[in-house]
Parts: sequence; C-alpha cells; structure tokens
Amino acid sequence: MIQTVPVAVAGKPYDVLIGPGLIARAGALVAPLLKRPRLAVVMDETVGDLHGAALEASLAAAGVALHPIVIAPGEGAKSFDGLAALCDALLALELDRGDLIAAFGGGVVGDLTGFAAAILKRGVDFVQLPTTLLAQVDSSVGGKTAIDTPRGKNLIGAFHQPRLVLADLDVLESLPLRELACGYAEVIKYGLLGDLQFFAWLEQHGPAVLSLDSESLAHAVRRSVEMKAEIVAEDERESGRRALLNLGHTFAHALEAETGFGEDLKHGEAVGIGMALAFRFSVYLGSCSGQDAGRAARAIAAAGLPTNLSQLAGHPFRADRLVEHMAQDKKAEGGALTFILARALGDAFVAKGVEAAAAHAFLIGEGATP
Repeated sequence: MIQTVPVAVAGKPYDVLIGPGLIARAGALVAPLLKRPRLAVVMDETVGDLHGAALEASLAAAGVALHPIVIAPGEGAKSFDGLAALCDALLALELDRGDLIAAFGGGVVGDLTGFAAAILKRGVDFVQLPTTLLAQVDSSVGGKTAIDTPRGKNLIGAFHQPRLVLADLDVLESLPLRELACGYAEVIKYGLLGDLQFFAWLEQHGPAVLSLDSESLAHAVRRSVEMKAEIVAEDERESGRRALLNLGHTFAHALEAETGFGEDLKHGEAVGIGMALAFRFSVYLGSCSGQDAGRAARAIAAAGLPTNLSQLAGHPFRADRLVEHMAQDKKAEGGALTFILARALGDAFVAKGVEAAAAHAFLIGEGATP
C-alpha cells in the first residue's frame, strides 16, 4: 500500500513515500540516513500534541533519540524572528553537518525548517514529514524553502532538497475540512496546469478525495507528486517550466500580503481564488475561452474554496496595492509582471512582460477599487 515516487534531481535524488502508517515506520526509514542515533524534529504545538508521541515511539523503536523543537503554529512563524529562534535552538543541540533535521508539520514548518537547514553551518540535511494535504502534494517536494517578509511571501529563501519525504495519509484524518480544502487547491492546480485527464477525474472524484476515501486520496496525492517530481527534475531552480507550478500564486501572494498572512485567508484559499482569477485574466487577455475559465472556477468552488474577491468579506482590495505586491513577486522581471496563464484547461504557460495597467484594469473589473 506504500507508493514510491522518485524525484530525480541531478546529484541529489530522493524518494517520496505515500501511504498509510508511515509515521509508525518513520524510525526504520530514517535511521539508515543518520550518522548518529539522534534526530532534531521541528514541529508546531498542534502537530506535537496530535502526532508527537507516535513519532517519538517510532524513532525509539529504531534506537533513535528525538530532540523536539516546538514552534508556534501559523504563518507568522515564517519570519526573520522565527528563523533566528529556530537556528538558535538547532545550534543549542550542537548539531554538526553530518546530522539530520526533520520537518514534522505543514507547509509553514517545512518551509521554515528547510531554510534553516539550508543555512545552518552552510547546509545540513533534512527530511520532510508533511502532515497536511497541502504540504504532502506541494511544499514538501521540490526543495523550495523560505520565510516571509512584510514586503511579500517567500521572498527570502533557498533551494535545499530533502533526503526523504514521508507522506502519511493517515495523519490527514486529524485535519479540519478547511485545511483539507486548502490542500485540495494545490491538487486541482496540477490538473489545471498540465493534465486535463487528471482535472476531469477530480471533477468526478473531488468529494471522495475531500472525504478521505483511501483509494481516491492515494491517487490524488500520488498524481500530484508525480507531476511535481517530473517538473522539478527538469527544472530544479525555476528557470523555465517549474514556474508553471505557480499557477494562481501571483494573485494569491498579493492577496495574502494584503490580508496580513493571517487566518482570514489561508494559503490554499488564496491559491484557489488566484487560479480562478488567473483563468479569468487569461480570458481578459484573449488567450483562453470563457467556457474553460468557468469550468475551472466551478471545480475550485466545489471544494468550498473562494473564486471571487467579493467572497473575502471584510477585506476591500485596492487594485493599485495588489499590483504593487505583484511587482515584488519573484517572477517579475524588468519592471514588468509575470503571470502563469492558460490557453485551455490543462495547458498553462508563462506570460512575461504583462503590463501593470492591464492587471490593474482587470482587478477593477473583478471588484477591486482603483
């Protein structure tokens, strides 16, 4: 029942294991990677309470001592202050470059821990033990690590590939529906950007995935990871095709920045509305049919995700502010904006040199104020 997806990154390949019961097997799977029987494990308070004892027992059975570092939950941990505190805690454990660090949690823990591992003593290996659907299908695979700043999301970071990823499907049972929907946004993304057949499958089986039907969930996670692994192996550092994985994210990151990276708008929800906006912007620019944009929005909305700015109650958005955030996006070049747009369902492309005025006018049409 355990499926393995290889990530063939040049010089540092690794496997993503997907299936039930992987936390119980984590000790046996991680122990061969250790030079001494100790593992620093970074987790937030919620994951520690829910799954910390199970991981500790698994490691103990393999003769490995767990050294926990518990951080506060939420996107706020992905900051310079959070990074400094984590690095200090790791240094206090007297880790050396031959040791291993584990990121045990969702995307915030994975991003922060991976970045700390990348810079600690100029590079320490780490493993990903993702506990959310979003982390399992997206952020734990591919080696992108980062923190946020007041100027934008994920603007300070490094590429640092993990040694191993263990995606235990059983732990998803502890997630509230809102968190599952956030992860599902990234699952839909893979169909929308490059696999029409997978998108059509999700239109039919999305409710089963969200209800954690074992067969449907395993297929959705595996196909998502397969697509990301293929793209990352081809373009590890996002110089070309990997940028397609940012479908919806130019809009999403701007919306997150405007809402303060808080609980009002979670990352997956921002990606959901961002993908709907990206398809409608594609229609606005003449590259995609309205029929396809409508079908994409319906599939996103069916998961309980927002697709319009008007659904973000309490946050009136200014088009000029959103465009300012987009100008700080990592993909922007030469003062012009870069978007991931669509020709059709399953056919995304990188659109460089998009005029800010076009994005501004489109956003006003979407309900933002000038």
